[in-house]
Amino acid sequence: MTASRWLPLRYALREMRGGLSGFYIFIACIALGAMSIAGVGSLAASLSDGLAREGRVILGGDLSFNLIQREAKPEETAFLKSHGEVSTTASLRAMSRTESGDATLVELKAVDKAYPLFGAVTLDPAGSLDDALAKRDGVYGAVADPTLLARLAIAPGARITVGNTEFIIRAALANEPDKLAVGIGFGPRLLVSDEALRATGLLQPGSLVRWRYQLKLPGDGNDQTVKAVTAEARAKLPEAGWEIRNRTNASPQFERNVERFTQFLTIVGLTALLVGGVGVGNAVKSHLDRKRATIATLKALGASGRRVFAIYLTQVVILALIGGVIGAVLGAILPFAVVWTFGAIIPLPIVPAVHAPELVLSLVYGLLTALAFALWPLGRAHDVPVGALFRDVVAAQPAWPRRVYVALTALAVLALGTLAVLLAYDRRVALIYVGVAAVVFLLLRLVGSLVMTIARHAPRARSTGLRMAIANIHRPGALTPTIVLSLGLGIALLVTVIEIDGNLRNQFANELPAKAPAFYFLDIPSDKAPAFDAFVAKQAPDAKLEEVPMLRGRIVSAKKVEAQNLKPTEEAAWVLQSDRGITYSTVVPNGSRLVEGQWWAPDYNGPPLVSFEKKIADGLGLKIGDSITVNVLGRNITATIANLRTVDWQSLSINFVLVYSPHVFDGAPHTRLATLTFPDGKASTAQENGIIRALAQDFPMVTTVRVKDALDAIGELVGNLVLAIRGASALTLLVAALVLGGALAAGHHHRVYDAVILKTLGATRLRLVGAYTIEYLLIAAATALFGVLSGTVAGWLIVTELMHLPFVWQPASALGATLVAVLVTVALGLAGTFSALGQKPAPVLRNL
Repeated sequence: MTASRWLPLRYALREMRGGLSGFYIFIACIALGAMSIAGVGSLAASLSDGLAREGRVILGGDLSFNLIQREAKPEETAFLKSHGEVSTTASLRAMSRTESGDATLVELKAVDKAYPLFGAVTLDPAGSLDDALAKRDGVYGAVADPTLLARLAIAPGARITVGNTEFIIRAALANEPDKLAVGIGFGPRLLVSDEALRATGLLQPGSLVRWRYQLKLPGDGNDQTVKAVTAEARAKLPEAGWEIRNRTNASPQFERNVERFTQFLTIVGLTALLVGGVGVGNAVKSHLDRKRATIATLKALGASGRRVFAIYLTQVVILALIGGVIGAVLGAILPFAVVWTFGAIIPLPIVPAVHAPELVLSLVYGLLTALAFALWPLGRAHDVPVGALFRDVVAAQPAWPRRVYVALTALAVLALGTLAVLLAYDRRVALIYVGVAAVVFLLLRLVGSLVMTIARHAPRARSTGLRMAIANIHRPGALTPTIVLSLGLGIALLVTVIEIDGNLRNQFANELPAKAPAFYFLDIPSDKAPAFDAFVAKQAPDAKLEEVPMLRGRIVSAKKVEAQNLKPTEEAAWVLQSDRGITYSTVVPNGSRLVEGQWWAPDYNGPPLVSFEKKIADGLGLKIGDSITVNVLGRNITATIANLRTVDWQSLSINFVLVYSPHVFDGAPHTRLATLTFPDGKASTAQENGIIRALAQDFPMVTTVRVKDALDAIGELVGNLVLAIRGASALTLLVAALVLGGALAAGHHHRVYDAVILKTLGATRLRLVGAYTIEYLLIAAATALFGVLSGTVAGWLIVTELMHLPFVWQPASALGATLVAVLVTVALGLAGTFSALGQKPAPVLRNL
């Protein structure tokens, strides 16, 4: 009994002694898919370990208490100091200008002498941060990001002015330990002392300054102590309005982005596996076709259908494990390769290590994929008759295996889909992906069947070559289904990537909207607003200046439910993640349209009312009449939602999620925000540069943000994202090409058979080449049509529903890439055909 149990393994290994010929594409497909999943998982795990291990360094402390537009009150500072050592930093945007008058935006960061509590600031040339920032001979020191030095064409030793104070650049900033926690800014970093910041005159009432109080707890500051201090801070100082972070969520937005991008790359890896699964199915089918005589012989000698199934299933499992192990090993190497190659230029705390769970998961994915695509053809092998020893190799076989094998295939597919959904960061996205993948596979099967049906019922062509091509499309054993599936998936993915790429680039590369502002002006002191307006009018008399009051506030509750307990949709969650800009107005702001409720009267002076952006309100489950509490300058202000608005964010004009009724913030210190729009949205570079210089000189406390520069910064990030999408998708396209090549190679013996018979009957090589060319062109053209349509739809859904951007079809790029794919298909098909046409008839006929 024991010997009988291991018999399938013995036969499987014995049959594989001759080598793995015919299975190289099988192994390559599984290896590439498993490598992507293992590599992405290992890299993400290494990054997560780094974030966890370096959490204190990234955050700058065990805890961080963040405030906007105000410093901590004495009682708040006393509370923090009672729990450990405190370092205070302040961040804001400001304008820096050189002695020659050149000006540029900087992300100014002021630090105290305790900074940094963890990690170290690295300078070039090396030195002490305190010495670099110290005041010498009446001039404060500063440390600048190398980008700032390059932008202003200066070097250490040069002098710049920020606000009302002159600084000397004493070193370049090589490393800032808590850079990830601060986030990405629109300008390069300029590091100064807290004393120097106060001397600049930038700390005006209501200025957009973010104060961070980093707390180092005594001892090891364990997680229990961190949670206790956080709870105590919220209980004792409920109206502080600060955002509290701890070392386990030092950079929540960055961690969320890592998780999202990991999911995207995992989906790409799954796509590579699924496309590779087609190659697995093709390889198994081709192998079993070649082994029909062997299977028939085994059955003639008494082997049951189940025994035959077990033998070849064992082979598939062994081959899948070989491919999976290769992929897992390559994936395990990826974090080490990234650190070794890019460690010096990527400011990420990647701690490379071998992550066994990720490697095992990639093996499981590879094995399930192989089973999902191999069980069907293996099930058909169960019913290969003994008579196959004497029948034609192109005799039709039953299309469906027995029910038990259909059930096993469905179970493997269900397990693969369930695993993908359960392990996803966003299960909704994963569920959609699984559903779309299933629909695409089904549609491609239908397209293949439809092409064969149309060919079968097509009128009889007069041309011999065309008649042969059409007959080849629908004959028994035709390559049509496998070519349609392989090529269709590749073209659909290619077009999807092209549409996403093109739309993202169009969004940031095209000209700005006709009425888009050229500048944003931040931190305009309210008492100097009239002088500022007059100055701008003199500098740009034809331009339109729009100005509104601006404060910052953080939503702390809605409908009396604390913000951390709300369950927003993904599209609305960002509103709760930090502080938001808010304003007040007597009229509906430009760029907004009232869709529900009534606007308050211009002279309204009653209880606080607020106007909410419609999509965000829906995402938070809010409606007219609900209450919302926002902490502004350390005070919780509760208002009733009076109406809902839609906002045209893409106009780039001033607008806010929250717009309050007048008099809500009477007496609260705040600044003003303004935009400057030129006629037809156009202004010369010289005119823009002149405005920047003049404002930096006469209004040093006002921060000027050129819209084009901001969009260029965003565009650079988007460009990197597109590059990552291209690189990740290239793996799937490589697998698709392998699968297509394998599908064409799988029909090689049929081509040899056809060529020999037809040449014996008098067909010339040229006529056969012409017939095969027409066949491949017809199949590829029909498949390309589906690929372009499905890829365009997929791109449209991703761009509009996930990225919330307008969609514009990219016909030239999509059709050009599709044409190349069709030509590659024909070339690959003919490459295999030429070798078949070169076969001598006699040896082949002798062995039929």
